[in-house]
Amino acid sequence: MSARPRVLVIGTGFAGFHCLRKLERKLPEDAAELVAINPADYMLYIPLLPEVAGGVLDPRRVAVPLRNTLKRTRLVLGAATGISLAEKCVHVTDVEGRSSSMSYDRLLITSGSVTRLLSIPGVAEHAKGFRTVAEAIHLRDHVLRQLELADQSDDPEERRARCTFVVVGAGYTGTEVLAQTQLLTQDAWRHLPGLRDVPPRWILVDIAPRVLPGLDPRLSGPTHKVLLRRGAEVKLETSLKEMTGTCARLSDGTEIQTRTVVWCVGVRPDPLVSTLNMPATNGRIDTDTHLRVCENVWAAGDAAAVPDLVRPGEITAMTAQHAERQGRTAAINIAASLGHGTAREYKHKDLGFVVDLGGWQAVANPLGVPLTSLPAKAVTRGYHLMDLPYGRFRTAANWVTELGAGRQITHFGVVPDRGITLAEADLPPFAAGHGQADHG
Repeated sequence: MSARPRVLVIGTGFAGFHCLRKLERKLPEDAAELVAINPADYMLYIPLLPEVAGGVLDPRRVAVPLRNTLKRTRLVLGAATGISLAEKCVHVTDVEGRSSSMSYDRLLITSGSVTRLLSIPGVAEHAKGFRTVAEAIHLRDHVLRQLELADQSDDPEERRARCTFVVVGAGYTGTEVLAQTQLLTQDAWRHLPGLRDVPPRWILVDIAPRVLPGLDPRLSGPTHKVLLRRGAEVKLETSLKEMTGTCARLSDGTEIQTRTVVWCVGVRPDPLVSTLNMPATNGRIDTDTHLRVCENVWAAGDAAAVPDLVRPGEITAMTAQHAERQGRTAAINIAASLGHGTAREYKHKDLGFVVDLGGWQAVANPLGVPLTSLPAKAVTRGYHLMDLPYGRFRTAANWVTELGAGRQITHFGVVPDRGITLAEADLPPFAAGHGQADHG
């Protein structure tokens, strides 16, 4: 064991990454050994993932390279499979399936979240998830391939089914996925004259009474109007009851013939949390206001139930905003436990949200001020450029290229169906074809 105390961080999503980045800046080099356990060598900037599916951004733009950004942190490629508090060690399975243990002096649990599945027949086997780079690339390739196959078919029913796309979940992710990917299919459709009589049909389904149910109601109306103006169908207060490889059945009795259902219904804490035998709320590890779980152990991000000092009696929401700031607070408190600085409580008031609807459209409410159209678009892209830890110039260049040259209509087929099924959601990320354990 190193003479220096070892700070071990599980997961490098928003919380884990920003904790390590803060520790590298705050601690002298001889003060601690910094180690991160993660199945991939990047942090996924998940808010821009819909733009990968929509063909706007290169996948590398949303993958923040850990080697370039965390110079002092040792990266262990693998997944944490268990924690022994008594022995102060973490059990790890590496990307080739080998098991080992790592000791720690300070531990931060930021294992993040995974796709939340409901007991709906057919979803795990047939729906498309949307939490990883692999899933985003696969979705882009899949929808483009469906248009190509529809163009090649002589069967009218098959042509319509392949050109029909259903997104379940009208929250932040589902709305952006539909908005971005719908524009991609519209661009592709213009290059397929054989499909002139079968335009792409997009349907957004949610049990909630409005689009973006978790955000400011003043953003829902403008978003709904943009989607309708583009030809999307929005079915609210409706749920998916059953699906097969060729049909989605809704709670209102509608049967939709389709080859594509995208599942964006939300997330739940990483399965690691349920194995730890720690006090939890809604499946998230209970912490105090300093993010502490117990002596020398902290938790942050989606895996942690952190008391919300802005809303007494509640816990913080599972958002990137909270995860990023909790990561920085955890770094301050871990450093304080090592004799560097003073610990502090976590307190953060939401600064507002941004939702990119593709093209020139967006909605946002910075500091509570609702914006739409071009002002919202400027705020949205400005926010992401400021928040993106790496590759800002390249990302901005991608956006400029899209404006001048449009989306590149290409599918590579590099991510097979069998590698990303939702039925594998509980497997380690590398085993299920996923690229990131913690999305903050």
